[in-house]
Amino acid sequence: MELSVGQKVAYPNQGVCLVEDIERKKIGESLMKFYALRVLGDNSIIFVPTANAASVGIRPIICAKDYRRLVSRLAADFEEISSDWKVRSREFGGKLQSGDVFEAADVLKKLTFLSHEKKLSLREQLYLDKAKYLVVSEVINAGWAKEQHFETKMNQLVANACDKHLVTQPKVMEANH
Repeated sequence: MELSVGQKVAYPNQGVCLVEDIERKKIGESLMKFYALRVLGDNSIIFVPTANAASVGIRPIICAKDYRRLVSRLAADFEEISSDWKVRSREFGGKLQSGDVFEAADVLKKLTFLSHEKKLSLREQLYLDKAKYLVVSEVINAGWAKEQHFETKMNQLVANACDKHLVTQPKVMEANH
């Protein structure tokens, strides 16, 4: 994967980053090339060896076609949510760390649904906040919508998905703590 200075990319579990520079650094006896990525959410810098960019999950931010697919997915029903909090935690953590905006959207929908059923645990609330951040920041930084407008639209789409889920899977979740 070849990135260029000025390009915006998605970095797993961090959100959108800007490729600020491509630097050469001497590591031991080897001269290696690194991408200097500025995390737009907190302004920190991450150095990633150019050879490892794809394997760590860095990818270009979503295109127009993917944005339309994301909007459609946000409103769609979702599969049943595990009643075992350990299973949910592992699933949600893995999805958020995958770097896939569609997986983050799935976490967002499921945890929003759960939040209507019960008070979320601290970890689940953090996952919900992270999922919202990852979805919104990618859409905004890709230029497909303005933040305030998209958050309102996203909340409505997720509410629609939750309503569909209540119809297709009417048994209310009995969450184990």
